[in-house]
This record gives sequence, C-alpha cells and structure tokens, in this order.
Amino acid sequence: MFRKISLANAGLVIGFLLTSLGFVAYYANWAALNIGSLFYGVGILLAGFALKSSELEPLPYSKPTPESTLALREKQATSTQEQIIKDVTRFRYGQEVHLEESLERLGLSPSDEERPLLQSLREEERDGAYALVLEFDSPNTSLEVWQKKQEKIAKFFGPGIRAEIAQPADRRVDVALVVEESDRT
Repeated sequence: MFRKISLANAGLVIGFLLTSLGFVAYYANWAALNIGSLFYGVGILLAGFALKSSELEPLPYSKPTPESTLALREKQATSTQEQIIKDVTRFRYGQEVHLEESLERLGLSPSDEERPLLQSLREEERDGAYALVLEFDSPNTSLEVWQKKQEKIAKFFGPGIRAEIAQPADRRVDVALVVEESDRT
C-alpha cells in the first residue's frame, strides 16, 4: 500500500499544512505553535519539493494479469523477477529512469539520450512458464543490439531465467524474462 504513495506529495501536503498553521498561529499570537509549525513546516515543505524534483513514478501494467498467471508467479517466479516488479511499480527517488543501473551494466545505455526507457510491464504464461515482460521504448538502440545482449541479459537477471527479445512495434522492444524449465516446480 505504501509503495503507491508518493513521499514527495505527502511531504508537500504536510509541509504546506504545517507552514499555513504556523502563519495562522503567528497572526493569532500563539507563539509556541507558530515557531514549531513554521520551523517544521518549512523544512518538510522543502524536503517535499526536493523529493518531487527527483521522483520517478511507478510503471503501469500494459494489460491486466490473469489469475492463472498470478498463480504461476507464486509457484515459479524467481526472486529477481519479484524484485523487478517491486522496484518498477513503486515510487523511486534519485533515478532518472527505471532499471537505470541495470541498463548501464548491460551496455544498453551508452548515453542519456540513447538510453531505452522502460514504459510498462506485463506478466504472462509462455509454454507453461511464468514470464515477466518488460516493454521498452527504444528509438536509439536497434533490435540487433538487444539480440546481441540477449545472453548477457539472461545471465544478469538469472539464474533460472532465459531472455526472449521481440520488437512488436517500431521503436519498441519487449524483453521477456522467462523461467527456465529446470527451475519450474
């Protein structure tokens, strides 16, 4: 539940309310209340603005996950797949894009302008295996480059994962992280 709440927005609201209370208390001559409210309110408000400037919103699912796939996730998903879902479906701070460090380590982010952007994700079943599909907007990184990195992607997100690369549309690349047969229960 708390993963879906923006700390930046909470800081802005609480900071604004405390700062407003401080000003009201100042004009009403409530010395103790105005000092505390202004002191904490302005600090929290500034922290809220700082967080807002570095906030990365959670990614949406491109389509709803069927119940059968959710059950499959419970049985087969690797800890890496579960961590990816947790990381990209919550508010993040201090990063420019989702999976920024992973893209750099895989050599798929030569510069900020060329970096593929993770747009959404989906979960599906592929031949009885659980698959987490990451949908990238990749205008500057060709499908060939992704395919050359396919084995490296599998090792990076593994063990127990095979990577499948597809280009369903121009500028878009889907990376499916599929649980290997030997790791299915």
